[in-house]
Amino acid sequence: MSDKKGVLDVTILGRSYKVSCSDDEREELLEAVSYLDGKMHQIKASGKVGGTERIAVMAALNIAHEYLSAKTPGGFDIATLKRRIDAMKATLEQAIAPQEKLF
Repeated sequence: MSDKKGVLDVTILGRSYKVSCSDDEREELLEAVSYLDGKMHQIKASGKVGGTERIAVMAALNIAHEYLSAKTPGGFDIATLKRRIDAMKATLEQAIAPQEKLF
């Protein structure tokens, strides 16, 4: 097993990033980048969310929701978590909406 660190160039929603990762993590990181990029493009294509930062936050919330929904065994109350995520989405939309008018 190799712990050699390298820098990987990735593109998410048309923007390039340099990410440090070990050789062993490379494939998993590329899968994560692909998944995130796909989610962000989905949100952008919906036309309901504008601005890269807002798209990133909504993608993060959607991915967190998927993750928490998948972890049902172990005592998570999925219904409560879904309500909390929906409340966070609503709060973010309210907070970000006035800022969108600035651009």
